[in-house]
Amino acid sequence: MRITALSVSVALIFGLSATVAADSPPAATVNGQPISEAAVARPLKRIGEKDDRAKARAEILDFLIDNALIDQYLVQQKTVVDQKEVDARLAEIKKEIEKSGQTYVKVLQSLEMTEAEFAAQVLADLRWEKFASAQATDKNLKALYDQSGEMFDGSMVRARHILLTPNPKDAKAADSARAELTQFRKLVETKATDAVSKLPSTADNLTREQERQKQIEMAFSDLAREKSACPSKRDGGDLNWFPRAGSMVEAFAKAAFALKPYEMSEPVQTQFGYHLILCIGRKPGQTVKFEDVREEVREVYCNRLREYLVSELRKSSKIEISTPK
Repeated sequence: MRITALSVSVALIFGLSATVAADSPPAATVNGQPISEAAVARPLKRIGEKDDRAKARAEILDFLIDNALIDQYLVQQKTVVDQKEVDARLAEIKKEIEKSGQTYVKVLQSLEMTEAEFAAQVLADLRWEKFASAQATDKNLKALYDQSGEMFDGSMVRARHILLTPNPKDAKAADSARAELTQFRKLVETKATDAVSKLPSTADNLTREQERQKQIEMAFSDLAREKSACPSKRDGGDLNWFPRAGSMVEAFAKAAFALKPYEMSEPVQTQFGYHLILCIGRKPGQTVKFEDVREEVREVYCNRLREYLVSELRKSSKIEISTPK
């Protein structure tokens, strides 16, 4: 399994290269390095007309900015990749394309990418692999495995959530979103408490707890359908079962797995906005040996490494986003 910030397979599917075409205006600049509008437009063409294209555009641009930050950092760290390594990887890619019955030239044409753009992405890909491989030592991987066993043992959680999406640059709007989610939490708890109080005095503890859980989920689902900005609102915010790693962003997964069934979180911030999370089920995993899940641990470690670097680099970088015309 290769360790990549932006895998070649993703680049092939979406044409996600930030290289600036000569006639393409910048959509953003990252420490003076431009990201072309064409680089954003390529994957945006694959977004359905019924989808939120403005939101999709922002997410694509964020992704390209993150990749630019990582590659700039690796260049500063003098992470060197020889041209022969790039040539060898390109040869592998061309062979895989030919096996699928296509040609390299036609694939690039369909992606609206030049050979130079694609070669630049391969170089960035290899640079990340080399850097991440050096960090992913057995000592570091074993430490992650020991500290976060539920990430690798098959543990699952089922959750509902309510998502609010205030402007991330508006501190008052963010405070308002957090306060609103806190009020939702209190409202759900109050409705459940009121319903339980109306049970006959002869009702046993099991009956009371079952009623409490039922009312919490009903009230939460109703609020999600009415208030949530996530497409899951149509299902009352139900996200179904998901593992500790690899499915949800780290902040969300960490908060969800910290909950007991029918317990709600405090407001949780992710890059998507602010969430109120309700855990509605847990499935315990089975103990696994480190040697059997080494590659999964490596993948999680490298993903976390990238997320950490991006968050730190964004604090000290000059990022300017242009207004789309």
